[in-house]
Amino acid sequence: MIRRVIIICILFVVPAIAVTQGNPADRETDPRVLSKLEWFQDQKFGLLMHWGPYSQWGVVESWSICSEDEPWCRRSMDNYVEYCRAYEELKTTFNPVKFDPGAWAAAARGAGMRYVVFTTKHHDGFCMFDTKQTSYRVTDPGCAYHADSRSNITKQIFDAFREDGFGIGAYFSKPDWHSPYYWSPYWAHADRNVNYSIEKHPDLWAKFRDYTSAQIEELMTGYGAIDILWLDGGWVNPGNRGQNLGMPLLAAMARSHQPGLIIVDRAVGGLYENYQTPEQTVPEHPPATPWETCMTMGGSWSYVPHDVYKPARDLIQLLIRVVASGGNFLLNIGPSPQGELPPEALDRLAAIGSWMKINGGAIYGTRAVVPSHEGALWFTGDTSGAVNAIITGQLGNPSTISITSFIPSPGSNVRMFGVREPLPWRVDGSKVLITIPEDVRMHPPCDYAWTIRIEKPR
Repeated sequence: MIRRVIIICILFVVPAIAVTQGNPADRETDPRVLSKLEWFQDQKFGLLMHWGPYSQWGVVESWSICSEDEPWCRRSMDNYVEYCRAYEELKTTFNPVKFDPGAWAAAARGAGMRYVVFTTKHHDGFCMFDTKQTSYRVTDPGCAYHADSRSNITKQIFDAFREDGFGIGAYFSKPDWHSPYYWSPYWAHADRNVNYSIEKHPDLWAKFRDYTSAQIEELMTGYGAIDILWLDGGWVNPGNRGQNLGMPLLAAMARSHQPGLIIVDRAVGGLYENYQTPEQTVPEHPPATPWETCMTMGGSWSYVPHDVYKPARDLIQLLIRVVASGGNFLLNIGPSPQGELPPEALDRLAAIGSWMKINGGAIYGTRAVVPSHEGALWFTGDTSGAVNAIITGQLGNPSTISITSFIPSPGSNVRMFGVREPLPWRVDGSKVLITIPEDVRMHPPCDYAWTIRIEKPR
């Protein structure tokens, strides 16, 4: 028997959450950005994709060319120089002839996702867009895929997802390990940081700042409407070796082309981290500001053959926990070197989509409420007045649900999503008891989770 998570939705008046930062100097005031952040918090479920030539080897994206002694920097060769040379040559064989962004968008839409964040450039510096700043790009004649009509991969993805109604997010790595202005060929590079003294060589850093700004301006001007600029590589910040990209000017330039653009300067904080992005976890104490858990569907951010993917039940429970905690869930899938989403990932998306078709009303447009939970029962609310009580434990198939944190008003109709007849309920002291009829328990409207709506709260 499939064990199911149970969700109960109760209508209740809930105030909207203000979008603020802790330090008044870091508080966003642009009404267009604030409006876009409200839109963002309504979306709840998005798709992140790490993809590049590294997918051909099935290795961790970028990190194997970094000289740090970390598990994610392991290499398949003993000779570091030879490895880096072979890694760079992956550009010449990258040829994803089965790339079909329309099919990707359809699968994501079917799963109930509403926005996409794509890696336009990861730390290795390979550009999945038609930049004019470097030949280390997918559209360069030295890349096997350059002659294909779909070779400007970022544009193809953004256009296909936008046409399907998605919000568009551009992942962009601030560090660039291929750029001679970040990792200069004159010096060795011992770690992920710039490999020279910026104080001694301000001319090199000025070139890197110009290079970075030019690439971001290309993305902001040649790829349609962009909702989110998702900047990774938080070690590139003024407080760390003086790695100052000039965020005020960079943000102003980007927003001059994309008014209201959300900017996510990850792990840096301040005015240009419009929302926070906890990685691979649901925070025990969620941020007071807008936030988004980014997490892999499998074990790796990028494509790995025979990767182990989380079961659909676990992914749905994660989505519930994130949303109940007031965040968005950005779920990552690594496309194959041929340009396909792995079959296991498509299976999970389809299962989540079946659940969302019934229960999406308990997910989209919600905000955190107080109290946030009652034991295993998690609460969220939305601006229409609904309060959602979400049980994420393994409850089996109960005949009665008890709630004490929110009590419906007398005469309220209690209905389960996907079930025509209202459910019996009664108030018992300080709690409401909702009865789940046997025929509903034996033939529930969906797998994994049920949603119950109480029409009139007290």
